[in-house]
Amino acid sequence: MSAVSRPADPVEDYVAALTAALHGPARAKTRMIEEIRDGLADTVAAYADDGVPYRRAAHQAVREFGTPDELVESCQRELTIAQARHTARAVALTAPLLVACWYLARTAHRGDVWQLPHTAQLLAVHLAAIATVAALLAAVTLAVTGSLARRLPTPRRLPLAVAWAGTTASVAMAVATLALATASLLAVNWPLLAFAGVLAASSHAAVAASARACRRCARIPAVRPTVPGPCA
Repeated sequence: MSAVSRPADPVEDYVAALTAALHGPARAKTRMIEEIRDGLADTVAAYADDGVPYRRAAHQAVREFGTPDELVESCQRELTIAQARHTARAVALTAPLLVACWYLARTAHRGDVWQLPHTAQLLAVHLAAIATVAALLAAVTLAVTGSLARRLPTPRRLPLAVAWAGTTASVAMAVATLALATASLLAVNWPLLAFAGVLAASSHAAVAASARACRRCARIPAVRPTVPGPCA
């Protein structure tokens, strides 16, 4: 005998639809979903206290919150800003390491018979410049989306700019990793260069994933909410 399926819970269906539609940092998304779930539960409990049956109370609570599509617009905007901050923080913490890697490279080649070629020196300068610009943009992003967000509106294209800055920085770190790995094969003091290469590779891994997630969030259409909700 087949088990009788239980009727779907309107609140859980609503939360599941939002969870599937939203994209952003896992911690921020989980916190947002839990706040929405708690808000729905409080509304359902208020109706239940008035004697309304659970399913009817749940449907009424969902209607008051608005459709998932209406709520997604405002919630996704908030998650996109959170992802931009996550990426900016990763760039701000790792971009200076790229400069440190090339400093280690110059230190390793002092006294070696084989000196750092002129082309490699130019590459180091350009990669350091990229890292500096990316770090500055990251710092501005953290400031604009942090304490200044209450006074100044966040530019709508800022998350996409941060995403591409993070992507550019991650590519620079990948190039630095390859260059340092090659240089370590030619240098006498290869352990120092190998350490710098590992540092650059770790920085690339940290930034690349966050920048990819930021690009995905920034491409999702997000407009100002038209329906009041917990994300407004």
